[in-house]
Amino acid sequence: MVNPSTALPRLVVSAPASGQGKTTVATGLMAALRATGRAVSGHKVGPDYIDPGFHAVACGRPGRNLDVRLVGEELIVPLLLHGAAGAEIAVIEGVMGLYDGKVGADGLASTAQVAALTDSPVLLVVDASAASRSVAAVVHGLATFPAGTHERVRIGGVVLNKVGSARHRDEVCGAMERLGIPVLGSLPHDADLRLPGRHLGLVPAAERAESAAVVDVLAERLAEHLDLDAILALAGTAPELSGAPWDPREQVEQIEQVVPVGRVAPDRRERPVVAVAGGRAFTFRYAETDELLRAAGCDVVPFDPALDRALPAGTRGIYLGGGFPEMHAADLAQNHSLLAELRAAVAAGVPTVAECAGLLYLCRSLDGVPMVGAIDADAAMSERLTLSYPVLTADHDTLLTRAGDRVTAHEFHRTRISPAHPSPDSGLVPAWCSDGRPAGFAGPTLHASYLHVHWAGHPRLARRFAEAVHLAPPRAAWCRPAAYDARPAGSGTAPPAGTPRPSDPLRHHGDLEVRDRGLVDLAVNVYAGPRPSWLDEALHAALDRAQLYPDPAEAERAIAAGHGLAPDRVLATAGAAEAFTLLARLRRWRRPVVIHPQFTEPHAALVAAGHTPEVTYCRAADGFRVTEEVLAQVAADADLVLVGNPTNPTGVLHPRTALEALRRPGRLVVVDEAFMDTIPGEPESLLRSGPGELLDGVVVLRSLTKHWSIPGIRAGYLVGDPGTVADLRAVQTPWSVSTPALAALRACAGDRARSESTERAVRLGSWRDHLTDGLTERGIEQVPSATSFVLARPGAGVHERLRARGVAVRRADTFPGLDDRWVRIAVRPPEPTDRLLTVLDTILDPVIDPVIDTVIDRPAEGES
Repeated sequence: MVNPSTALPRLVVSAPASGQGKTTVATGLMAALRATGRAVSGHKVGPDYIDPGFHAVACGRPGRNLDVRLVGEELIVPLLLHGAAGAEIAVIEGVMGLYDGKVGADGLASTAQVAALTDSPVLLVVDASAASRSVAAVVHGLATFPAGTHERVRIGGVVLNKVGSARHRDEVCGAMERLGIPVLGSLPHDADLRLPGRHLGLVPAAERAESAAVVDVLAERLAEHLDLDAILALAGTAPELSGAPWDPREQVEQIEQVVPVGRVAPDRRERPVVAVAGGRAFTFRYAETDELLRAAGCDVVPFDPALDRALPAGTRGIYLGGGFPEMHAADLAQNHSLLAELRAAVAAGVPTVAECAGLLYLCRSLDGVPMVGAIDADAAMSERLTLSYPVLTADHDTLLTRAGDRVTAHEFHRTRISPAHPSPDSGLVPAWCSDGRPAGFAGPTLHASYLHVHWAGHPRLARRFAEAVHLAPPRAAWCRPAAYDARPAGSGTAPPAGTPRPSDPLRHHGDLEVRDRGLVDLAVNVYAGPRPSWLDEALHAALDRAQLYPDPAEAERAIAAGHGLAPDRVLATAGAAEAFTLLARLRRWRRPVVIHPQFTEPHAALVAAGHTPEVTYCRAADGFRVTEEVLAQVAADADLVLVGNPTNPTGVLHPRTALEALRRPGRLVVVDEAFMDTIPGEPESLLRSGPGELLDGVVVLRSLTKHWSIPGIRAGYLVGDPGTVADLRAVQTPWSVSTPALAALRACAGDRARSESTERAVRLGSWRDHLTDGLTERGIEQVPSATSFVLARPGAGVHERLRARGVAVRRADTFPGLDDRWVRIAVRPPEPTDRLLTVLDTILDPVIDPVIDTVIDRPAEGES
């Protein structure tokens, strides 16, 4: 059989040594070529995960690794062809210096070897900052070096980096002319032309909110200083490649299926979910890992351990890859509900693979910060860098291995684990043995170690993991509500009865806490009092006009007049919920950002409209305020930013200046002021700015639902610049705002309503003081609130225990950025507040509480 041949223009970007700028040039070149409309594929020589992350940003497709040590020589071309499928050019970034590879192995796994295996010309990047004519001597030496088995290495062009001046450049180019190797570009010494570093190298692209902007700058600068046409011509000199692309389906199908004794072969029609850690803390994973698992019949679903309160629905397997959990330990530790669920999953035998960062995450602690606790070990940062390519042997049958298996892996970290492997009585065995030393933790359903293994080189590992996932118990068999597992150890009390965790946390609202239960309602933020008579009269009068289609014009004029604005800046909506839906559908948002914790409806609306919003968090340590740090975390190129003020559920009123600082050209800032009318004088409202410049690029949302006790009359409005309001009106469904809602908007825009609104706000303030004083007396932490609810932290499980005693507060673990230790309490008159405080006294009393639990949980007579 004749191997097929594939034409693929390609080149290798290399350098004489590390630190010359090859990552900057390779990434910028990929982005610059893509900007010309070409499909570009990015590849990296070696095991590095970070550079491919930037390649992915530059190319808009996964970055790929080409590592001879991890996958073998025979897979380099097939993996290149697989990764470059559909691309018009492949750019391969080298590692270290051109000829540097495994020590003592004649250049094994070097950039030169990959260039030879793929028959690719080399574009050499040389730092010229400390030399001139000597640059030509360095290039001459590299071009003529007797490379042994790598005699096919061909340097086809040079890029000069950190050139000081035009005179400096001309001096170097003059010397280069004698070599016959063209200079295809020169980059000035510019601090903007570099990527930021960290203790293990570059900061991963997924961790940097401005990564796309940085890559865009690189693309612009390289397009300006490099001869792209000449570089494309050089890539076009690469000959056709012989061989077929790597195929993950073929790889897993060629491995004999081995089902454990006593187990039933899996049903291939079912596609169980493998939950794969992602987000900022877990950025290291080879793209082929996901592809092998999908080919083996699994659905790969990412989750963010710092943000997501629960594992994805249908989870039957867990993959925790590499990354920098030490940089995000505080956020990981605050996600108590997910930590508890992961702990329960591992304990119940859900197949779990953890590599390096995943191992640290599964430990009891990381630098003293609590982690999952599924492994009886502690992790800590170390001064010593561990970097190696060990050959590993499996001494036992485990989730991934069979005794005698050998693989080559990669280890790269500055941490240590104590103990480094399980004790004999733990029920686990060492995951690997390297040079006679055991390492890692493994068993029939767990495999956790420092070692990264490229599964493309060892597809049997993927097949074994997938087989175990198919045979794993369904999630319902091991997943319990977070309040159960997050209770303090040794509390001696039975888990409380209550509602299960919401299947869709973003759609969970306070009214669901009190339906059909006869509970004292401190969950819903509707004002506890009758509607004003004048509002009732307006609503009843609206029924006389029910035979006519609703017309919002009169209501919008009244609202505009109340704020001193022109009517074309106002759009009536069916509550804030419709406004969020309109905003989500307004444009194809390229990079929407939601500042959490806040009302979940805008996030849910973006998801429903097909967007994937980024999240920026206000931190508990900062009182959940929008700080300078929060502002800095919002991506510079974010085109939509949503924030609440005062924010639900924290009750924090942000200074107007902090929200003004979010404004950027080309960005729409949406401020949800649904609870602003609960604050006397509305001091930080953006609507107090009048019709001036501030409203340009800003949309403010208002709602009458809560303050006027009319949640069933969906009445709200938004205010913005005339162009944005007109665009939103164009996507609004005709007659979406009912006649009664429009009547309410008109009535609540007048002087009488403003006066009574202030009275209600003052009354809420006195009720809130009564609540917060009671919480403070009981030592319950709370966030200072400016509005009609208070976010308090009484501890894990308190939400359910209050329900068991007839009191409903709003669970907070469905708000991104909060966990089940928090609850949101609606401000009420003293009587229901005192009922809450009395019940809290029984819950917080270590003597009374277990007795009451026993009574509550005991089955009634005749029950089983």
